[in-house]
Amino acid sequence: MFQTFGAYCIIGTMPGASTASLRNRMTAFLNFCRLEKGLSANSLLAYSADLSNFSAFMGEAGEFPGAEDLDRYLEQLRQSGLGDRSIARRLATLRNFYAFLLREGLIDTDPSDRLRASRQWRTIPKFLNLEEIERIIEAPDASRPTGSRDRAMLELLYACGLRVSELCRLGKGDIELDLGVLRVTGKGNKQRLVPAGKDALKAVGEYLEGPRDKLLKGRASRYLFVTARGGCLTRQGFWKLLRGYGKKAGIFRDLTPHVLRHSFATHLLEGGADLRSVQVMLGHADISTTQIYTHVMRSRLRDTVEKHHPRA
Repeated sequence: MFQTFGAYCIIGTMPGASTASLRNRMTAFLNFCRLEKGLSANSLLAYSADLSNFSAFMGEAGEFPGAEDLDRYLEQLRQSGLGDRSIARRLATLRNFYAFLLREGLIDTDPSDRLRASRQWRTIPKFLNLEEIERIIEAPDASRPTGSRDRAMLELLYACGLRVSELCRLGKGDIELDLGVLRVTGKGNKQRLVPAGKDALKAVGEYLEGPRDKLLKGRASRYLFVTARGGCLTRQGFWKLLRGYGKKAGIFRDLTPHVLRHSFATHLLEGGADLRSVQVMLGHADISTTQIYTHVMRSRLRDTVEKHHPRA
């Protein structure tokens, strides 16, 4: 129903005036998110998929979706077996969509105000301990060009707490080895400066001294981390590499790039960093997102007391 070309989201045509009107408004919303809000391609794809699901549910509805339609949609989501987080994400998309319609004067009231998903219990994020971090970073064979690249990527991921999309899209000019900082472009095209440690800078420097040129074979690329074909490594490609290195290091439990990002934040807080500084380095717009790591700290403190206090 939705066709996506690059970052452009276009809604295909179907019979029914009201359905066509709904999809036209969805297209306008997606273009607004792309042009005005500057959302990433990944966010646009998620919004497009959620709206496509809602449009399919509505089918040939005779009127523009109101509160009762949204209630029926929520009930259908609950009965489909989706988890609370997936339902909450789809509802968040609809709330943003209706907020756009209200702001544009296309509707008089927002029927999504009354929508409430099931309460989500925030789970403590998974993270690796220092010994596991060392094993995963040492897993690539740095004597090979691809291994040198992969080790530099793992070092930066853990040293700077980057999102995998931010890591893969880094430009060669985005890292200042002399100053020890990265210029990172995050969600909404917002830029931030993140300091990098000496081990990460050393790994990147070694990669730039020869392995990168061997991968490019005389071709030019603006990206820092490149493939043997000269393009940038994709998120999916790096996920696959990380899983392979996890198995090599004996780490099998749900290893994803975000686990290294969680490890970065957790280890900073354990080392005494303040929450505001961690928020800035992670690129969180709202500190409440960063506060989930305080759950990690409380859990670790409780475990420490129970393990070591004589009267625990």
